Amino acid sequence: MTTGLFLIVLLGVAAVAPFLRKYLKNQAGWIYAIWPFTGFLYYLSLLPAINDGVVITETFTWLPVMGIDFSFYVDGFSVLFSLLVLGIGSFILVYAGYYMRPYPMKGRFLGYLLLFMTAMQGIVVSGNLITMFVFWELTSISSYLLIGYYHEKPEARASALQALLITGFGGLALLGGFVLLAIPYGTYELSYILSNPDIIKSSNLYIPAFILVAIGAFTKSAQFPFHFWLPGAMTAPSPVSAYLHSATMVKAGVFLLARLNPVLGGTELWSYTLTIVGVTTMFTGAWLSITQVDLKRILAYTTVSALGTLVLLIGTGTEYAINAAIIFLLVHALYKGTLFMMAGNIEKKTGTRDLTQLGGLFKYMPFAAIIMSLALVSMAGVPPMLGFLGKELIYEASVAAPKAYGFILVLGFLTNVILVYLSLRLAIGIFWGKEPAYPKTPVEPNLALILGPFFLVLISIVLGLFPATMANPLTSKAITAISPGMDAIVLKLWHGFNLVLGLSALTLISGFLVFRYQDKIIPAIDRVNIKYFRREFTRMFFSMIDGFLIFTKLKTKTLQHGYHRFYLMTLFVIASVLVWVMIWRADPIMLELNFSEMPLNLIAVVVLIIAATLSSVISGSRVVALISMGVIGFGITIIFIAYSGVDLAITMIMVETLMIILAMAVVYHLPRYQNFSSTGARMRDALVATLVGTFFMVLVLQAGTSSLETPISDYFKEASYSLAYGRNIVNVILVDFRALDTLGEITVISIAALGIYAMIKLGKK
Repeated sequence: MTTGLFLIVLLGVAAVAPFLRKYLKNQAGWIYAIWPFTGFLYYLSLLPAINDGVVITETFTWLPVMGIDFSFYVDGFSVLFSLLVLGIGSFILVYAGYYMRPYPMKGRFLGYLLLFMTAMQGIVVSGNLITMFVFWELTSISSYLLIGYYHEKPEARASALQALLITGFGGLALLGGFVLLAIPYGTYELSYILSNPDIIKSSNLYIPAFILVAIGAFTKSAQFPFHFWLPGAMTAPSPVSAYLHSATMVKAGVFLLARLNPVLGGTELWSYTLTIVGVTTMFTGAWLSITQVDLKRILAYTTVSALGTLVLLIGTGTEYAINAAIIFLLVHALYKGTLFMMAGNIEKKTGTRDLTQLGGLFKYMPFAAIIMSLALVSMAGVPPMLGFLGKELIYEASVAAPKAYGFILVLGFLTNVILVYLSLRLAIGIFWGKEPAYPKTPVEPNLALILGPFFLVLISIVLGLFPATMANPLTSKAITAISPGMDAIVLKLWHGFNLVLGLSALTLISGFLVFRYQDKIIPAIDRVNIKYFRREFTRMFFSMIDGFLIFTKLKTKTLQHGYHRFYLMTLFVIASVLVWVMIWRADPIMLELNFSEMPLNLIAVVVLIIAATLSSVISGSRVVALISMGVIGFGITIIFIAYSGVDLAITMIMVETLMIILAMAVVYHLPRYQNFSSTGARMRDALVATLVGTFFMVLVLQAGTSSLETPISDYFKEASYSLAYGRNIVNVILVDFRALDTLGEITVISIAALGIYAMIKLGKK
């Protein structure tokens, strides 16, 4: 099986899922999970070769002229992410197949979920920047469909739109960043870019490319100040929250930053930007989670915090930081996927996810309580769970941070204290707290709902107990892939008594104390938030959208007012000013007029044209004005004939004759002249006419004095007979070299003729 073939089949399964659901009934989730689980086993089988240093590449020709191919690049980092995307995705499909049974459009929902899985898998194995961007945008579109699944609810539609606009804005920035990144390399292929990282760093395009790529990554991974879309997306069904917003979509930005770390990393701009944004997001997400009472929103804010931690670690860039980033990536996916699925189970069995209305569930759901508690133990960083190793490495990285380590360590410590508090609050409050009056007696979730959480927690325990033999093979090549030259640290559950262990113990004690005195601490924090953080980012975002819509309506009303006279006036003035600017910046016009070589009869014609022009402008009679305009046209016709422009003269005679006849027919039905415009308006019109007329005159003079190395007329002289087989150069130009232009003119004349004919027929009735 190849990577490309796997993605094609997975996309095919997504396409047929909405139509097969009614035949597969309640087994749909199990059946759809077969193919991603097959992919999981395939990538798992690649681990031995990947750990031996093998990198698998595939290329399918797409747009060879532009150097764009559908290429795939599979290394240790791609394999690790593929195992998360497909492994957790398989459990989510089984979970969703049962969870969504009572809801409408179940088949469509599973199809959207598989489409998103295809897009996310495409991102992590892409070997071409444009290929990655295509899959990147597909994740935004498919997540929009999933977040807005309850489309009958206004809050679901608003959340979906918010997520789409923010990640879509980031996607546009990312495309610009990819284009700028590829310019110095001359290719979009990741294999070449990753093997030559110094090219972009020595280019003046590095800063704009980095800024645009960072915007794309920050918006997708909910970094401050774009973090608010992720908690808002909790209006989606629980399978969506468990998959998109814990293990996959929100990790896409982190994946991108880690993937491009060898290319864009290692600079002060990279380090400072990612560190500041990461540490701000880490603490903001944890702080905002404290006062929440909605179970899924608590988990969402802790996800924001975790994503900030990952960005911080990638920005720090030390050996401990990169190792911590990869381990924590795995840790977070395992425990957060479990917690979101369990949150869905609790809501389904109790009818609520409000912590104030939950408690005493252990006696009804003991097995579920154990699984969720173990996941919370991992989130708190308590041994022997893998989360303990992740927290230890994060503290090691914070202590060894080259810059501002004290600030990072303090905020990291406070963040972990909050996570310990939340773990205690959720576990004890939900399962051992005071039991409320449930509308129905809760029962243990069935196999499909508990299978995924059980295995994810089991994997976390096994990896935590045997890190060197189980976790290291999964993560070692991922670490070296995103940070060449750095080795993977051998993971151990016990490192002895040291500063990091002391920090871990102090974190647990502090978290317990916060939980013990939460009745005093949490209200104080709530008062601080109300006083200093009253404005919610979501409200600010939609206020900005409303303001933008008001501005666009005002702009439309101002510019598109329907008065065609002003449309034409604006067009003429802008065009004239722009041309005048270019004429001013061009070479001086060498005006050479030799009237002695001009025949006396043509001088008389020119004088007649000028007189007719003045007459048409100042005449108080439409008939006189039309006759004067006819004199102008036929005078120009005489000049064409004098200078051998016979074809132009013939066209001019036909046009002038037709226009005068039609104008006379119209004038017959018009009232007498009336003064509808003021003197100021007429002066304005005269100024615009003078501006346009003079710029045309000067433009013609400029064109006449400009010298070209090889006039295009020479080409027409040579090619008219040899290529077009015509002796009349003008005809050849019109029929062959300017065929489409001529066709357009014929089309316009034909439409005008049909219009005239229709008006004549209508007049006879």
